[in-house]
Amino acid sequence: MKVIDMHCDTIYKLLSLQEQGTPKKLRQNHLHLDLLRMRDSHYLLQNFALFVELDHDGDPWQRVLRLYEYYRMELERNKDILAPALCYQDILDNEGAGKLSAMLTVEEGAVCKGETEKLKKLYEMGVRMITLTWNFPNEIGSPNFNRNLGDRAREKKKAWEECGEDSKERRRKWQEAQKAFEAYNRTPNVTDGLTRKGKEMVEEMERLGIIPDVSHLSDAGFYDVLEVTKKPFVASHSDARSVCPCVRNLSDDMIRALAQRGGVTGLNYCADFLEEKPVGTPNPGTIEAVVRHARHIVKLGGIGVLGLGSDFDGINTHREIRGAQDMETLWEALHRAGFSEDQLDQIFYGNILRVYRDTLG
Repeated sequence: MKVIDMHCDTIYKLLSLQEQGTPKKLRQNHLHLDLLRMRDSHYLLQNFALFVELDHDGDPWQRVLRLYEYYRMELERNKDILAPALCYQDILDNEGAGKLSAMLTVEEGAVCKGETEKLKKLYEMGVRMITLTWNFPNEIGSPNFNRNLGDRAREKKKAWEECGEDSKERRRKWQEAQKAFEAYNRTPNVTDGLTRKGKEMVEEMERLGIIPDVSHLSDAGFYDVLEVTKKPFVASHSDARSVCPCVRNLSDDMIRALAQRGGVTGLNYCADFLEEKPVGTPNPGTIEAVVRHARHIVKLGGIGVLGLGSDFDGINTHREIRGAQDMETLWEALHRAGFSEDQLDQIFYGNILRVYRDTLG
């Protein structure tokens, strides 16, 4: 078994802990992912995202530079077992040297401020994938989640929680909260695609050798990326909307289009993207839900469209996939569900490795 994971937020989490005065190390920690558990679980490569939260992190360019500085420090600190991968051959060479590969990505296209020069600088820093948006509009495009609907849903939930003991009024407020969250989770953005500058930026990314990542992007933006690119692109951490109707997941048509382009979507272990639960109901996550998404995606797009995109350290802990140590558990669950060892090799690393070969050189 080998593992390539297209997305984690571990660098962001580690830097945040350091800034809070409770530093942890990438080599060994209590988070979802560390290097020792990765090595024991036969990781070939981990994509490390430099995640910037626009309403919290100040100037996005300065923040991404700070995250990069921390990433470089961890690379140097762990150079005995970890090496950067800038291209397909680097991954093979690192494996041959007995080292894990780290590929640098960015989650939030706003860090570029709409400037292609900053995009070029990110490439020089080693960035090889950019998630075009997070949950805020930026110079490139718009997300699928509607923040106004989200604010309304949270207000309705708070009103329900504050309503007191069981009563007709409490049940009414629960129904209002349920409808509000369904509207938030299930209403895709089909109108706000890539901006004119966004299309230019995506074209430049493809020219440079940076893979566009459409996770979080609006439905309209997905189809704009499909139109302006020629090479494979990815949804690094997105599941299937037909299995769980959250707009963070891909529609059936998107899965087919991504497969036809030769791209990959990475299974996200976030329980709320795997299975929808009523408001107020615990959702710890199950492997059965992961299996349902994997089956559906492969049925639509073929085995070549599916990979792994854990979203580790950016999501709540899944009950059965607690971290990097549980990759063998996931493998065994998918094997029991009917996936052959060859198919699992493709899902766990082969499909993503093919995309890197075809896009990064």
